[in-house]
Amino acid sequence: MTAQFSITLAQLNPTVGDVEGNAAKARAARAQAAADGADLVLLPELFIAGYPPEDLVLKPAFQAACRAAVEALARETADGGPAMLVGSPWVEDDKLYNAVALLDGGRIAALRFKANLPNYGVFDEKRLFARGPAAGPVTVRGVRVGVPICEDIWLEESEDYENVVECLAETGAEIIVVPNGSPYARDKGDVRLSIAVARVTESGLPLAYLNQVGGQDELVFDGASFVLNADLSVAAQLPAFQESITTLRWGKTDAGWRCSGPIAKIPDGDEADYAACVLGLRDYVRKTGFPGVLLGISGGIDSALCAAIAVDALGKDAVRGVMLPYRFTAQVSLDDAARLAAALGIRYEVLPIADAVEGFEKILSGVFKGLPRDITEENLQARARGTLLMAISNKTGAMVVTTGNKSEMSVGYATLYGDMNGGFNPIKDIYKTEVFRLSALRNRWKPDGALGPSGEVIPESIIVRPPTAELRENQTDQDSLPPYEVLDAVLERLVEREEPLASIIAAGFDADLVARIDRLLNIAEYKRRQAAPGVKVTRKNFGRDRRYPITNRFRDLGKALPVPDEKLVSRVGRASAEAFDG
Repeated sequence: MTAQFSITLAQLNPTVGDVEGNAAKARAARAQAAADGADLVLLPELFIAGYPPEDLVLKPAFQAACRAAVEALARETADGGPAMLVGSPWVEDDKLYNAVALLDGGRIAALRFKANLPNYGVFDEKRLFARGPAAGPVTVRGVRVGVPICEDIWLEESEDYENVVECLAETGAEIIVVPNGSPYARDKGDVRLSIAVARVTESGLPLAYLNQVGGQDELVFDGASFVLNADLSVAAQLPAFQESITTLRWGKTDAGWRCSGPIAKIPDGDEADYAACVLGLRDYVRKTGFPGVLLGISGGIDSALCAAIAVDALGKDAVRGVMLPYRFTAQVSLDDAARLAAALGIRYEVLPIADAVEGFEKILSGVFKGLPRDITEENLQARARGTLLMAISNKTGAMVVTTGNKSEMSVGYATLYGDMNGGFNPIKDIYKTEVFRLSALRNRWKPDGALGPSGEVIPESIIVRPPTAELRENQTDQDSLPPYEVLDAVLERLVEREEPLASIIAAGFDADLVARIDRLLNIAEYKRRQAAPGVKVTRKNFGRDRRYPITNRFRDLGKALPVPDEKLVSRVGRASAEAFDG
């Protein structure tokens, strides 16, 4: 009976569509595993394709490229080195599966297909893949290894899920290994751990949870892979937000297999959100091929935080700041912007926009003749800034980083300094109150691997100065919006919890204010759809993203919800319903 077994967890950062590059990463991980004397290498879900591949996975040419890469890796295992469990799309009997292939002895020794397909939030797998069967374990070096794929262990999410882990336990699995593509959200680690604890408790088997790491469009995968022994002790914890190839030695006892390994410290809360923003921006720029980024530096806190994130992600030499002042720009904003650029060490220039704004006004003077000045003229300064930033981007190839926070984007206050013009927004899902917290946090801490300087990088004067914006001449945000603590509290209830207005008002918020915020949220839907992509950090209730129609007449009036009249409803018996369905 085998008494020792070694598994290498390859927590890696694939790129969607880079089949050869991802295969090369798998090959390098296997080489390290071989040097460590491992028996098995585990790679994340759909690793060869990159995750999530979305509709790219439906292209026959892409499917064929992924299979060819898997076959090439399979042939290489004829060298007698470690077996490999690698995720890939797989076509079988004219059906497309989310699969894991066991590569060993020069062959594709086994295939396992994902049985439970998520179809909520950012996931859309039911329209892409066929459901696989709940299959038994695969055998590696005499050890029976169960391979549920990501959602196959998340039993609580739906009533129609196959209990894959139960099936594996009943068919003789000794160790459970779970390849995952699980995106980051605040407090997501606690949720994953609770799910894994439930599966270990039910099966009595140890479980290795391997997650990918890296940014993919608006998603960030945080890694943070871990292993639980059968007694629920944490056997290993890999780091978050960075690649890690870790070989774990397992020994068989009377109580089954167990191992022990390194325990990395995992950031949480605001630290984790900041690290996610850095990784999301870094990978978006790197994987799309931009040479660097530029952003409008307003002297305010949003652009300051975005600049710090950009330098931490890419290094100071890849970041360019541009101050675009107009006649309403305060001297304190000019001074703070200059101090920020100096602290970060980035290239910085000041380009006054008066000529551009006045040029627009001159062109439009005939159209506007006889009409009073209003928001139209005031917004020209923001549009001039966006035009100039995009012009610099076109000329230099650098991507514009947009700087609108979630609070203001939610209610349509998003026109300043390229909020709606550019390639990516690292704080798109960060409420304004958290913008202040993250700015203060960055001055005393930075994530592992950050490329920016330590210490105070965002001038304290920016953090403590009351927020202003040039959305209106000589008007602050607070003149037209409630204090951010109130605005964010109401938005969190409206956006994340979908609470009726009546319950928000009952919680103590002013009725007129709640109704106004709800109205602004509804009418800004068209603007949010035009916004640049950005990092997702919020874990929405109901497991879905917010998607509302732009053309929409419904409004919550803030009244108590009507009570359903159950007496009006005729209930169909189960037998007759089944007969009808049949």
